[in-house]
Amino acid sequence: MKRLLTTQDGPYLQQLYAWLRSQGIPVSVSERNGKLDLLLHQSSYEARARQLIDEFKANPDIVAVREEGKSRQLFADLMKNTGWLTRVIAAICALVFVGVMLGGDTFVRYFIISDSFTELPLNTPWRLLTPAFLHFSATHIVFNLFWWWYLGGRIEVYLGTRWLLALFVLTAISANVIQFYVSGPNFGGMSGVVYGLLGFCWLYSGQRNTPLKLPPALIIFMLGWLILGYTDVLWVNVANEAHLAGLIAGCIAGITVRQLKPQPRY
Repeated sequence: MKRLLTTQDGPYLQQLYAWLRSQGIPVSVSERNGKLDLLLHQSSYEARARQLIDEFKANPDIVAVREEGKSRQLFADLMKNTGWLTRVIAAICALVFVGVMLGGDTFVRYFIISDSFTELPLNTPWRLLTPAFLHFSATHIVFNLFWWWYLGGRIEVYLGTRWLLALFVLTAISANVIQFYVSGPNFGGMSGVVYGLLGFCWLYSGQRNTPLKLPPALIIFMLGWLILGYTDVLWVNVANEAHLAGLIAGCIAGITVRQLKPQPRY
């Protein structure tokens, strides 16, 4: 091993060690006679290691700057892979979730599909959509918004905002209406929409290598989760009919849009 430097400044060496490791340099720290040695494991890295040490000496804050840069890049990548509608609907879901946590049933009643167990609110048609914004636990909303961001963002970036809006309306209404007729008005969540987007990407792409093509393992996982919902082995309440209705609506939309051949944005 090659000794790169010796110091008694533990915090300084800790930062330098973290900087070198983050750049892939194989180093370690050992103590000798009350001092700390920074050791290089492979001599082939020496030139690069000394260059990085010089950079660190010139600017000890370089680690924090690089980490901040990575965070900004991650945020930029997340934004780049979505459009404004994906972000707005995700934000609405987040705000509604806060309202549910703070306001409880008093707040929820404004978003459920109907005040009746037998009649749809045809005089207030927006309520056919609003249950999609309701989520009742952190796990519920995180799971749904992850897939909404992943699937909805891809669709919006590739086909455009109007197509994503049409899919959201179609799959949300399909899922909500079917679930209402099966179990009544007390349900909520974006899961039916998520399954709709899954079905859309699946059948829109088919065997073609489009940007919407999904890994087979993902499709199998989601379909397996759908089937498990009907077995009563899951530890959570699942709106099975909403999932299935959303999936069927999305599949039909995928086949239809594939035949219409809209012009992709790239």
